[in-house]
Amino acid sequence: MQPQKRRPTKEELAAANGKTVSDIIAPNLKVLFCGINPGLYTAVVGHHFARPGNRFWPTLHASGFTPRLYLPEEESKLLDLELGISNIVDRATANAAELSAAELVEGGAKLVEKVAAYQPQVLALLGISAYRVAFGNAKAGIGIQEQAIGNTKLWVLPNPSGLNAHFPPPKLAQVYQELRIFVDKLE
Repeated sequence: MQPQKRRPTKEELAAANGKTVSDIIAPNLKVLFCGINPGLYTAVVGHHFARPGNRFWPTLHASGFTPRLYLPEEESKLLDLELGISNIVDRATANAAELSAAELVEGGAKLVEKVAAYQPQVLALLGISAYRVAFGNAKAGIGIQEQAIGNTKLWVLPNPSGLNAHFPPPKLAQVYQELRIFVDKLE
């Protein structure tokens, strides 16, 4: 059994507003998973999708992307699997609703530059509403998009936040697994 981790204090969380978390990225990844922006908890601990209740790590495992359940502090091990993590907007907020449409559009433009430089096979955007704003595609749905960035395909996935009631864990794993199967066929 793992020791209980200390939870950030309210003061630490407040001080994390606006901080950034480094990308987990390398050239030519299979999938670059892209969140909307870091939450305050993630910014305090310095690891992506670290807030208890976020379903990113369990979903990666359940969908077959990882051979076991990784902990947020093991995020760099994703590179061994040719997977990475980035965000549309770099600055941490208490919730994504604090981001303006202009920030999402600007973040989307910076993300296009990053993807052009690193050239992952697939950019998986984790949040349909943020994708629609950042990439100017109001009618986008879950799954592969017609839009691409050079040879990088775009795939929209549901946000893994525990607050996303539209996608309970089995359904979330199923749609992530669809991406994994697609990526496996690219090889």
